[in-house]
Amino acid sequence: MKISLKTLLRIGCTMAPTILAGSAALAASTEADFRQAYAAADAAEKQAGLLRNQWIVTEAALAEASRAAGKGDFDQAIAAAREAEALAKASIFQATSEKAAWKNLEIRP
Repeated sequence: MKISLKTLLRIGCTMAPTILAGSAALAASTEADFRQAYAAADAAEKQAGLLRNQWIVTEAALAEASRAAGKGDFDQAIAAAREAEALAKASIFQATSEKAAWKNLEIRP
């Protein structure tokens, strides 16, 4: 089946508004994705704070996420927020595992 150039142009012209609307929705969802990623990272960092085991690098990653979002670079902001969440979860794991692990290091008579 052969499609003429005129038909391709007609399809392209009718699809352009749909494509543009989709890209605008994608940009809005990117900011929403950032807010969700940042909230998860912030909640994990607060939990680490309750265990008294917050890491400086986690705070730096959260600050980087905020700066990137302020500049409108939501891809970088989401990446930094996810890194901060991973770091906070690692600090939580460290706090909870060391809470029990130190007993194995104690010298017993």
